[in-house]
Amino acid sequence: MYLTTENILLIGSILLLLSILGGNASYRYGVPTLVLFLAIGMLAGSDGPGGIYFDNPKTAQFIGIVSLNFILFSGGLDTDWKSTKPILWQGISLSTVGVFVTALLLGFFVWVITDFTIFEGLLLGAIVSSTDAAAVFSMLRSKSLALKGKLRPTLELESGSNDPMAFILTIIFLGLVTNPDTSIWSVVPMFFKQMLLGTGSGYAFGRLTKWLVNTIRLDFEGLYPVLVITMMFATFSATDFVGGNGFLAVYLCAIYLGNQEIIHKKTILRMFDGLAWLMQIVLFLTLGLLVFPTQVVPVMGIGFLIALFLMFAARPISVWIALLPFNMPARHKWYISWVGLRGAVPIVFATYPMLAGIDKANMIFNIVFFVSLTSVLLQGTTLPAVARWLKVDLPARVKPMFRTDMVVSDIVKTIMERIDLPPTASVLGKKLVELEFPPEATIAMIIRGSEFIMPNGNTELQANDTLIVLCSNRERLDAVYDCLQLPKPIAP
Repeated sequence: MYLTTENILLIGSILLLLSILGGNASYRYGVPTLVLFLAIGMLAGSDGPGGIYFDNPKTAQFIGIVSLNFILFSGGLDTDWKSTKPILWQGISLSTVGVFVTALLLGFFVWVITDFTIFEGLLLGAIVSSTDAAAVFSMLRSKSLALKGKLRPTLELESGSNDPMAFILTIIFLGLVTNPDTSIWSVVPMFFKQMLLGTGSGYAFGRLTKWLVNTIRLDFEGLYPVLVITMMFATFSATDFVGGNGFLAVYLCAIYLGNQEIIHKKTILRMFDGLAWLMQIVLFLTLGLLVFPTQVVPVMGIGFLIALFLMFAARPISVWIALLPFNMPARHKWYISWVGLRGAVPIVFATYPMLAGIDKANMIFNIVFFVSLTSVLLQGTTLPAVARWLKVDLPARVKPMFRTDMVVSDIVKTIMERIDLPPTASVLGKKLVELEFPPEATIAMIIRGSEFIMPNGNTELQANDTLIVLCSNRERLDAVYDCLQLPKPIAP
């Protein structure tokens, strides 16, 4: 069966429905949903009963890049800077030094045990050198896994920020494969250019996006997520145009934006959470369709050896080297070593050699696919068990409460206060988003004359407004008065 304009929506909706229903059931048996998405794509593909013929690496690569933008941006929006800041350098070391060491070790191993040239081996090593953000986010953010200390933010920061390094190494070693006479030192400036421009662009576009969201008045709340999506793509494409790393810029832009006060922030977060799930499903289904299982079978033997070396040698060694300067318990390092999930990102990167037309492109793609599938199956299904074995999981009685409905509130409010704004108040004319309101407090309603207003970040304060404020305790209420620059009432 060939995909056409007439049937692609029907086939796509059926595959999406099967993925959603199957993913909901798979958690009961401990099978990662991402594996199920891949399996459905493979069953629907040319070698499966579905018989859908899809052999277009360029289209798959485009879908992969778009999907990764949403996945990384959603992960960045949900990253809490307060919990990430203490482990920032550990995460950076893992996502740079760790990725580089993994690529080198695995590349030399492939060179030794196969007929690959050294650059072809390093290319394969670079492609599978990063952990997969979609796989790590979906596994760690399930309710069944809570970890001690700073393990969780460390793993999330690493998985969200190491794709740019792997992408740079992939492009570098692909260039060396296609042009063997090129000096390896000539690519060093490219590396620093990609990282520096990616970092600078991410921060700049983060500030620009915040300014646009809080300044432009849009008549419909649903347009604010559309505005952010527009800026997300602008961040990636503009950064890539000037020679920077677009993936890094998108992730950093989202981290900045997610830790700022912006209008309709909860709507934006919820929209991106849903879109990230959609893009994960679409990405894995597409890659599943792209794979021909009959071509994977011949490389299963070598693929299994590479997967074992990656999981039990290259990944642990790279983690210990990357974390050498930091004081971290050995159990935590071993667990980080095991949470080296490979998933869709390496498979997307494996399409670059196919489009470049190198001799072993198909073999590299099939090996990468098998290694990623093996990693998610072996490591993804055993994360809770390994956490218990290493004693890095939290007992049920002390597990943190995760947010379940951001529409209601992020915390429980126990105090309600009625605050009147006098005509002389200095905050008059300001938007709520400009007040830097305490996160533990909420303006539930504004009474303006005979009107009852449900406020949002774009609402401006006027003289004689009455604010109905909910907050968690008396100290936070005092912070509200400080924010409004009003005298605190005398406590009874």
